[in-house]
Amino acid sequence: MNDQRTRMLRGEWYQDSDPVLVAERQRCQSLLDRFNRADAEDRQPILRDLLGGIGPSSWIMPRFQCDYGYLIRLGDNSFLNYDAILMDCAPITIGDDVSIGPRAQLLTALHPLDDHELRRQRWERAEPITIGDNVWFGGGVIVCPGVTVGDNTVVGAGSVVTRDLPPGVLAAGNPARVIRELKR
Repeated sequence: MNDQRTRMLRGEWYQDSDPVLVAERQRCQSLLDRFNRADAEDRQPILRDLLGGIGPSSWIMPRFQCDYGYLIRLGDNSFLNYDAILMDCAPITIGDDVSIGPRAQLLTALHPLDDHELRRQRWERAEPITIGDNVWFGGGVIVCPGVTVGDNTVVGAGSVVTRDLPPGVLAAGNPARVIRELKR
């Protein structure tokens, strides 16, 4: 396995300009171009080729964008609405029965803050995102690197989730904060 790819998968600093990573992103973009042009009945086979896993009753609406595809796992009976962006430089795991509103962004990539030279050289690293079962995101939700959202949680439209959210809560805002517990 390529050194930069290995570093990326371990969550270490890596350079995404590496030829192996560039080729993997190009393969992904080719599949995404096919998916985003395809008729509804032709999309599922493309998603099975693209993603690391997808439940049999799950679906994604176009326009869908991601970096690699193979680091995304989508549980059963889950739905991503129009214009979803999943930057999967680290694993993104989405549970069963999840509904994600239009223009949601799940972003795993991090860049150096204090080391300006590393940033100029385009080093980055990534942290995984985990979305539990029966989660609902309103439109335009942004989830930051390393975040876990617990089962049965609802995140209000336009929220920016910068920290883990516990199970069974309503959260909203920028940054998202727990508004209240949801009835069980």
